[in-house]
Amino acid sequence: MTTDFSTEQATREETLVASVPTDLLIGGRWVPASTGARFDVEDPATGAVLTTVADASVEDGAAALDAAVAAQASWGRTAPRERAELLRRAFDAVTARADDLALLMTLEMGKSVAEARGEVAYGSEFLRWSSEQAAHVAGRYLPAPDGKQRLLVVKKPVGPCLFITPWNFPLAMATRKIAPALAAGCTVVLKPAAETPLTALLFAQILLDAGLPDGVVNVIPCTAAGDVTGPLIADPRLRKLSFTGSTPVGKHLLKQASEQVLRTSMELGGNAPFLVFDDADLDAAVEGALLAKMRNGGEACTSANRFYVHSSVASAFSEKLAARIGAMKVARGTEDGAQVGPIINQKGRAKIAGLVDDAVAKGARVLTGGGPVDGPGYFFSPTVLADVPLDARLLKEEIFGPVAPVTTFETEDEAVALANDTEFGLIAYAYTASTARALRLTERLETGMLGINAGVISNPAAPFGGVKQSGLGREGGEEGIEEYLETLYAGIADPWA
Repeated sequence: MTTDFSTEQATREETLVASVPTDLLIGGRWVPASTGARFDVEDPATGAVLTTVADASVEDGAAALDAAVAAQASWGRTAPRERAELLRRAFDAVTARADDLALLMTLEMGKSVAEARGEVAYGSEFLRWSSEQAAHVAGRYLPAPDGKQRLLVVKKPVGPCLFITPWNFPLAMATRKIAPALAAGCTVVLKPAAETPLTALLFAQILLDAGLPDGVVNVIPCTAAGDVTGPLIADPRLRKLSFTGSTPVGKHLLKQASEQVLRTSMELGGNAPFLVFDDADLDAAVEGALLAKMRNGGEACTSANRFYVHSSVASAFSEKLAARIGAMKVARGTEDGAQVGPIINQKGRAKIAGLVDDAVAKGARVLTGGGPVDGPGYFFSPTVLADVPLDARLLKEEIFGPVAPVTTFETEDEAVALANDTEFGLIAYAYTASTARALRLTERLETGMLGINAGVISNPAAPFGGVKQSGLGREGGEEGIEEYLETLYAGIADPWA
């Protein structure tokens, strides 16, 4: 693992960071926190402070909601085509600034620049997809079955929204929420993760440059998230809450939201099973496992968390996977060829180490990796564990790091039972040559998404979301914009009477 970088690279990084707004965006203006407080944003690859950002207070949160409420009526009446064209301009601008956004994400989150460029491409597509949907929100008009009335069904913006986004995909999680909200005619208060506020702030500036009216999007980074967002959730003027993060926090937010009967979207924790059957193309399964496990260094809710492999191919699969994962370059994300960056912070790395130690103590074998990497930053060795016992904690808890635990099964029924043995149900993966089995799995697995012979399936044109304790609602696809629309039904007297 290395963290060296040139003076030229350091200068570019400093120049980019210095160009990013670091105040709060409220009502179309960049303003300091009302208390004057600021907090550090750290590079997890080095532990160095990149810059400081305004730390929003309860009063700042209230001001942001005030601005969103004030802008709601006019934005909701804005022509759909105008909203669509603004989103398209934002897509073009994000695409034009892909290098800056990718580097910024690498600096504050740690992922490799190559991976960050992939996020820019993915995140920007939500802007383009939503721009294409904005002008196609449709209701319906029809006669009642008894002919005595005409039934008019109208779609209207939900209203002001609060978005709470995580640190692992700082651009895509913002665009996945903001784009459909704007397309539907809703205004927004965004609370980005304190670990990665810079990407959200730069994206907000891009929206302003694209012509976004004042107050339509407000951004309030803060360290006391609960203190700031609690009063907003309790405010009857807020009409929608969307959160991506852990299940415990999501449950707490749902309790708060119930007091105002808020519309909610919750994209919560995952514990994704990755099934490899005896008829699978083993090389393809290994390639898919690399994508499903190592995307974002394993710090993704869609990351494969448990590998269940048929006993007849488990040894070969594990050895091939260990060889590939063990050869991945661990380095600061800006370095040439970097494939695995740091864990977001020391707390996250310590959790991963604890899960691995628990599995090994219970009998798992380390095929590669196995522990933290010495040196600056919060790096953890890409790890493959074989013979993982079913009582190991990492088969029950979300790892959120570059660790692949492998255990075996004998029958399809056993594989399905193991996969479903969790309170989570976000995504699952399966490799098999049998079309009939693939169809059975779509009916038998308790999951919101399923990758069949594919290690990555996230797409802005498809509905992203889970079942059970992995969440509520969907983001993306035609379903995504519906999360930001209310349905009004009007019964109209028969015009021919």
